Amino acid sequence: MLLKKYFSLSLIFLCMSAINVIAQNVSTKADWLIDNKAFKATIVIKDNQITIDNGLLRRSFIVSPNIACIDFTNLSTHQQLIRSIEPEAVVVFDNKTYSVGGLSGQKEKAYLNLNWEPNLHTNESDFYYTNSTVTSIDSFVNYNAQTWMPEAYGTKVKKFKGQQLVLAFASKLPALKGIIVKVHYNIYDGLPLLCKWVSIENGNNSIHINRVMNEVLGLVEEESAVVGNPEEMKKQYGIYIETNYAFNNSMRYDISDHTTHWEIDSSYTSQVNYNYQTPCLLKVYPDKAPGIDLAPNAQFSSVRTFELLMDSYDRTRRGLMIKKMYRTVAPWVTQNPIFMHLVSKNDEEVKTAIDQCVATGFEAVILSFGSHLNMEDSTAQNINRWKLLADYAHQRNILLGGYSLFSSRTISPEHDVIDAKTGKPGGAFFGNAPCFGSRWGLNYRDQIIRFYQQTHFDIWENDGPYPGDVCASSSHPGHKGLDDAQWTQMNIQKGLYQTLNKMGVYINAPDWYFLDGTHKIAVGYREVNFSLSREQQIILNRQNIVDGTKEKIPSMGWGFVPLTKYQGGGPEAVLEPLQDHIKDYQQLMVQYFGAGIQACYRGPRLYDTETTRKMVSNTIDWYKKYRTILNADIIALRRADGRDWDGWMHVDPSGANKAFVMLFNPTNAPMTKTLTIPMYYTGLTGTVNCNDDLGVTNNYKINTDHNIQMTVTIPASGYRWLVLK
Repeated sequence: MLLKKYFSLSLIFLCMSAINVIAQNVSTKADWLIDNKAFKATIVIKDNQITIDNGLLRRSFIVSPNIACIDFTNLSTHQQLIRSIEPEAVVVFDNKTYSVGGLSGQKEKAYLNLNWEPNLHTNESDFYYTNSTVTSIDSFVNYNAQTWMPEAYGTKVKKFKGQQLVLAFASKLPALKGIIVKVHYNIYDGLPLLCKWVSIENGNNSIHINRVMNEVLGLVEEESAVVGNPEEMKKQYGIYIETNYAFNNSMRYDISDHTTHWEIDSSYTSQVNYNYQTPCLLKVYPDKAPGIDLAPNAQFSSVRTFELLMDSYDRTRRGLMIKKMYRTVAPWVTQNPIFMHLVSKNDEEVKTAIDQCVATGFEAVILSFGSHLNMEDSTAQNINRWKLLADYAHQRNILLGGYSLFSSRTISPEHDVIDAKTGKPGGAFFGNAPCFGSRWGLNYRDQIIRFYQQTHFDIWENDGPYPGDVCASSSHPGHKGLDDAQWTQMNIQKGLYQTLNKMGVYINAPDWYFLDGTHKIAVGYREVNFSLSREQQIILNRQNIVDGTKEKIPSMGWGFVPLTKYQGGGPEAVLEPLQDHIKDYQQLMVQYFGAGIQACYRGPRLYDTETTRKMVSNTIDWYKKYRTILNADIIALRRADGRDWDGWMHVDPSGANKAFVMLFNPTNAPMTKTLTIPMYYTGLTGTVNCNDDLGVTNNYKINTDHNIQMTVTIPASGYRWLVLK
């Protein structure tokens, strides 16, 4: 039997070697970031092997004596990522840990060579593989886009291109009879990306789920150190991990992540590190979740892990890869309506703002914080009042939305988050906050849904909740206690987002919930900076734009323009009276729209004179003329420092306009510069046709380094823009 197994595994590796040669030839055809049409997802189930492949990555499994991943290859770099066989997942039920799939007995953990590993075996307590199915990929969010988005991601594009593999597992233990664990893999056309999650179907008695580890990978280390602890050593850069369980109010995923754990592997006894401290074992699970009781005939789904295989250490390329991932798996984030942030005292001011949007080309009004909107008022009088205003807006093709505060306030000891250390309200992200699982929290969710159903509002901007907030209450109906508080609050919140998405509501949210249906977060800013002078804000905003779009696409971030006083500051900080500061107003508009980023123009009006109206209208017309390319991904050319030119460029190799360059001069004198502009990610070759804002057309030859050189004069305290075809 062992000899038969040995030859079977040897044959698998010979076949894989042949597949790898073919894949290498395919992957050299094109750079998938420029042209990804050739890379189609396939799932092949044959004999003792399952292979998922799209020409950019390959993940392969042996089926017997249990499912085990034996290959995870980046086909662009030909890098083998795994060094050891690990379980497909790990579940902890009633404080007992079980492996799902995988094989034990691998002695050498530095690399995997099944030819000399004939003694791999299963354990009696492991969940064993029973069957597999292959299906198409559906969207995780049933979105109904009512706002502008690029044509390529339009509302009719619902089916994702790729395939899903579902592996089913059962247990031989009598106590776990009837429990089915399923491991899901999505592989997408056109990019080196997998999405993996675990579902559990309980056909047994109620079980307590302490933890679900939906990914475990023994990864090849990027570097070695004889001494040093895990925090001092670099983590795995050949793979980028992102899950839909992130929160930190940081406006960045990596800091918001609460699921990715790089651990040591003490069974890897041939590693260089003397104390076995190399962080080379990847485990994905939420720190404080789920902690729930799964009732009979109920189902559970884990967090979803997106695994993007990186082919470079270059930050620009890595950022473009991440942005391509968002456009693929969360196309709703490409929506990008043009909105103002209205500070209103009465209904007439709302109508005036709507009329000014019509007159300038703005597309939406969001009633800002400090306005007279209260979505928590469910009275017929309040609902009817705002429905009439929404109808007024819709008759003029304007969207209407509003702001609602959840966190940063206290409701009552009965409904607030309870600190586990004190047993009293407090200990939340911002000190005090209501619990979403309290009666008040559940009622808040229902009030928001009813408000949008009855008024037909189009945009929701919410402040909080911040679900790092765990709650020790045992009397809240939405959760049982501390153990399940974070998981259940997150599910309540995400359920609200997804309900609003089905209704076509656009969502500005305070944290990293993009993968569950939100659309926009701050591009990155410090509130008190908007009490600084307009001159300072102009430079700081351009810095925020460059910094905040390294991993985000433009439509995922919002900026800020204080038309009136905000967070302190004097007359030098605001734009009112608008006609008196029209140059600064235009500069702020041009740099935000020139980045494809919608800013919150916060105040009571968009213009105060006909001259101001024309400036706003002309700027919006310019943006809409180039809207598709201005919503394409940004490559930084030079970060603003207030002493020399700065700028960025949008690139879209699939569009009619391949690039759009924005250049700025922060100094008080005109400057003439010979600039090197990178052309690689435009997909252009040979000669570039360039049209600029002065109506001049030039042709530039792309050199062997994929660059062009152009000489440009940028006016004092001004800007230039150029379109490349």
